[in-house]
Amino acid sequence: MSTTPIAAPAPTAIEAGGIEAIPAERRHGSPWQLFATWTSPNLEFATVYVGVLAVAAFGLDFWSAMAALVLGNALGSLTQGILSTWGPREGLAQLVLSRTAFGTRGNILPAGLNTVMAGLGWFATNSVSGAFALATLTGMSPWLALLIVVVLMVVLAFVGHDLVQFFERYAAYVLGVIFLIAVITVFAHVDLGVIPAKHGFSFAGFTLTASAAFGYAAGWNPYAADYTRYLRKDVNRSVLGWAAGLGDFISCTVLMAAGAASAYLVAPANATPTDAFVSSMPTFVRDITLIAIAVGAIAANSLNIYSGAMSFLAAGVKIPFGLRRAIIAIGFGVIGFVIALIAVENSTFSEWYENFLLVIAYWIAPWLGVVFVDRFLRRGTAIAQFIPESAKYRNWAGVIALVIGGGLAVWLFSNQVYYTGLVAKAAPIGDLTPLVGFVLAGVIYLILFRAFNVQLGGPLETEPEVIVGVDAADEVA
Repeated sequence: MSTTPIAAPAPTAIEAGGIEAIPAERRHGSPWQLFATWTSPNLEFATVYVGVLAVAAFGLDFWSAMAALVLGNALGSLTQGILSTWGPREGLAQLVLSRTAFGTRGNILPAGLNTVMAGLGWFATNSVSGAFALATLTGMSPWLALLIVVVLMVVLAFVGHDLVQFFERYAAYVLGVIFLIAVITVFAHVDLGVIPAKHGFSFAGFTLTASAAFGYAAGWNPYAADYTRYLRKDVNRSVLGWAAGLGDFISCTVLMAAGAASAYLVAPANATPTDAFVSSMPTFVRDITLIAIAVGAIAANSLNIYSGAMSFLAAGVKIPFGLRRAIIAIGFGVIGFVIALIAVENSTFSEWYENFLLVIAYWIAPWLGVVFVDRFLRRGTAIAQFIPESAKYRNWAGVIALVIGGGLAVWLFSNQVYYTGLVAKAAPIGDLTPLVGFVLAGVIYLILFRAFNVQLGGPLETEPEVIVGVDAADEVA
């Protein structure tokens, strides 16, 4: 088989197959494309609203909110950059690589969680904000606006990787300019020296804000390698990591800052969250910002559906169709539309979104603890024998560490509407669940890895060029 790289296919060519390893002759792209890939999906209202929550829900003043937002974004973007560098080596998606830490069947747990969170949870959240923006701009009914944005999202995800990357690249330019104008306009109408009553620094508000920001920025972590597996194996991984991490960090921080500042504005009564954000803007700026919010939701959800479908297949689901990934993307779009339609009529969006961000952080943090420790312990070794479906590889150390580490962290430190942990209830510490979950899961996995004598592969040099049998339906790929 030739390993000479070929020209990238047309962006409109439908990506066939599922989660198979990408062979060398199909590798293409530049590491710096990841800057746009992780900038565009954050240029949306869901990002802005994290900043709003920091002031309006968690009671921080602007500068305290910014310190917490920067911390949460920095941690989530750091892990995004690191994970992005893992894709080119084997040409595998992130939740496929997760099999080494959890085993073929144990990986159903994180893959299933990401399927629900990405393909349904995030999809519904972003669809709602995009629909509200389009409805406000045009005067059409929210459900019709929702239908329009969902169709566009699904089309992008259906076609696949190259169209998604193409869209994100050019959307980054347009959305970047519009949101920069919107951010400047918001700050021009806000006096940051005036602190609203009952607002200021509190440790509880700080940790809640940092956890929510981490949940948002790190929400992309389980997708990271999905968009780098097409890059050549010899790509500069340092550049790749910086491009992905900075794209995530800069876009999140700038828009969350605008959200925190906008919380100081007096919004019209009964305004939707998007209406409140644009209420002080001149008509032209307001209109282009609403367009950007709708387009930003499409940019985010094309990734959510695409990677949600990848995670679904990574759980080992066998779908004997050549376009199985594309077909699953349509299915998620239909289900996500129904969920979002219900949410459009829900007046408690702020409370729901706050809890959703924290839940995202609750599972991703311990998952990160496990996969980082696993990667460290496997440094310099091959993973080819553990990844294929036929290997039926078992590693219950990962599952136990994720469940116990994450479960203990939630039981003790969770702080949200539906449940407050024992420690969080006893002391005003806010929410330390992600930090505790990350550490506990990592430590437990390290101990169990040794105790269970988890198998390691041979030297990395012995790994085959392409790992076969990754997808449960590889025979029709």
